[in-house]
Formats: sequence, C-alpha cells, structure tokens
Amino acid sequence: MAPSGRISQSAFDGSRLRVILLLDLYEGAQQQFLDAYELMCKQVASVPGHISDQLCQSIENPSQWLITSEWESAPPFLAWVNSEEHVETVKPMHSCVRDTRSMRYSVLRETGPGRPTARAAGSTGMQAAARVGDGVARHALTFTVKPGSESKVAEILAGYESPRAQVDETTRLRRTSLFMHGNRVVRAVEVEGDLLVALRHVARQPEVRAVEEAINPYLEQDRDLTDQESARVFFTRAALPAVQHVVSSRPAPADLRRHALYYPAKEGCGMDLARLLADQDRAAADDPDSPVYGSTVFQRDDIVVRLIDITGELDRDPVASLGLKGADKAAELELLLDGAAIGVEGSLKTERNINRLLSHADMLPVTDRSADL
Repeated sequence: MAPSGRISQSAFDGSRLRVILLLDLYEGAQQQFLDAYELMCKQVASVPGHISDQLCQSIENPSQWLITSEWESAPPFLAWVNSEEHVETVKPMHSCVRDTRSMRYSVLRETGPGRPTARAAGSTGMQAAARVGDGVARHALTFTVKPGSESKVAEILAGYESPRAQVDETTRLRRTSLFMHGNRVVRAVEVEGDLLVALRHVARQPEVRAVEEAINPYLEQDRDLTDQESARVFFTRAALPAVQHVVSSRPAPADLRRHALYYPAKEGCGMDLARLLADQDRAAADDPDSPVYGSTVFQRDDIVVRLIDITGELDRDPVASLGLKGADKAAELELLLDGAAIGVEGSLKTERNINRLLSHADMLPVTDRSADL
C-alpha cells in the first residue's frame, strides 16, 4: 500500500503486527500469573491470524515481565483483543498485575540468519513504507446509557470544567470531542505524547471524576470506578480503537468543522466496513476537491465511527461526507451496513437514501474542546 496524505495510524496495510505487553506483578503472584498465562496461550493459539508469542522475565527486576506476540496483520489481533472472549480470558491475570502497558507495532524491516541485512520494503508481511505522523495519538471510548436519559447525560457531559491540558513535560491533552447517537456515547481524544499517561491523568482530575460519578446511574452497564477490577473491565469493553487516521497534505482550510458519523455494521462485518471507509478516506486525502480534509476511523466489533474534519456543511456533498466515491462504493457499503438499524431501507444508489443515511449517521455533538496550541 502506498498511502496518500499523512497517516499516523493504519491497521490496513497488510503488514505483520508485533504486540508488546509490559507487566509489573505483585510480589507473590508469579505462580498465579503463570497459570493464567498458560490458559491464555491455549486459547489464543487457535485464534486466526496468531503466529507466536513469548513470555519474558526481567533479569534486573523479577517483578517485571514482558509478553510479545506476533500476528499476520493488525485486523485479526484487534478482533481478538476487543472481543468478549478476550475480556474473560485475561480476567485471572488482573489480580496478579500491578500495572500494564500495551504497545502495537507493524513490522517495517527484518534481519536474521539467511536473510538480507534488511528485507526490502514492500516484501510479504512488511509495512510498505514508513508512515508520517503528527505526534498525536488518537483513541475513543464508547458506552450506552439507559433510553430516556440521553438529554440528561448530554447535559452532564457538556457541563464540566476542562482538566489541565499539560500533563507533564512531554504529554499534552490536545482535544476532546464528544458525540451521541441515540443512547450511545462516543468520546474521542487526541494526545500529544503518551496516550496512557494522559488518560490516567484525566481520570484522576476531580472535575472528571465528578462527571463520571454523575452519569453512573444512567449507564446500561453498571460500573464502580472506585473498584479497580470493575473500572478495568468497563474501560476495556468501552475501548473504541482508531484503526486509521489520515489527513490531506494540502494546507488546512480555515473553516474546518468536526463531525462524527455512526455506521452500525451487519454482524461480523465491522472490520470490513471500517476498511472500506479507510480506503475511501485515503483517496479523499489525494483529492484537492474533496471537502473531507481529515478522517479518523474507529472500530470495535460491529461499531464503526468515522470522525471527520470537513469544509462547508455536511450535506453540501453527502456522498463525500459519508466517505463514498461512486456507485460501486455505495453498493459495497450497502452490503456491510445494517441499514435497518439507522432507518435506511433499499438501495444506497438513490439520492434519497444517501441523504437519509447521512441524516441518521450524523451524531449529535455534545462538546468539542481544544487546548490552546
């Protein structure tokens, strides 16, 4: 793949994926951890796309451990790590682990016995070219609230005081965008520096904690953020990873507006739907006439959310706003989209249904806060 524009995240380049998990164990929990790891290994071995994994222990601090795994590509790993099966599989590890940190990398070059000094870019299983980022990490959370409570939840989520943006010398909270679609809430964050450090910083802020407590009675999934296990499971299930971010290489227009579009996929089609939208947004980044300047696609299971920065009104060019170009792409989307879930029936080749889809997909903006840059 030779992506256009500037891409700092992409799960769709076909390269092998290396996942690194750093763990700090409680003293005395090593055997319990090893037992839990063996159980996880047996289950993950049968997951499509999994190649291998290694468990390592620090030679300097026996409480520090490292798990590395290799996958054929990012999509099968993301499908596994975001599944309910994975949530249940790793639960026995939680009581053993004081702290964790997960990192995911695509393989760009490789050396080894019998191989060239550096395998050429574009070789099988290799990332074709180094992606150029902007120093910003992107992530989202999604959860549902009890039907009928949407307006109250929106009021609570829009009314809190923003936490301090500067986390430390190298990490800064840059932007938080919050949207709702029916009773589903999506909160997207942009962080300069270390995403995990920023998320932990925000979670400790009194104003944020007060908001989280205020919405607890309205959540469809119960949680207790004062309980480490309950909080861990909730935020694991709420994670909505960014599978691609792309922005045009042309100068940023002055009149950019941010929108979020919700695309419910047919059962089992979430990753394919996200891939279709990502492909279209890469093409839009190359098109000087496209109103879509930047896009981030988030996906978990059959939930797909596309965050776009666009010039002009959303309905000025409905086809481009939806991430489509041509009748063939509308037909592809029609096969993957659960149109009945958002009130669209019949072919997306008709202008009426395109407009109806855009209207239903457009999420309600609750708050969009940017730090002074």
